[in-house]
Amino acid sequence: MEINGYTLATLKQGQKGVIRSVDASDPQVQRLMVLGLVEGAEIVHAGSAIGGDPIEFRLFGNGISLRQEHARFFEVTPIVAGG
Repeated sequence: MEINGYTLATLKQGQKGVIRSVDASDPQVQRLMVLGLVEGAEIVHAGSAIGGDPIEFRLFGNGISLRQEHARFFEVTPIVAGG
């Protein structure tokens, strides 16, 4: 799905992004949307486990961990610091 090349799975630690689109074809992704992973939400890559999976994000002041396979369903636009 990587239209612009960026998904939640491609954000680097500490990097912020805004969710631009969601591929909701997977039922697990639909469940994540209920938690606030929706278009327009600002999200920060907080860290990841050894090996990079799962990935922890900060969203609305809360932490949420996603597997890389699910993070790829969320297209993001990175937020550039200072701009």
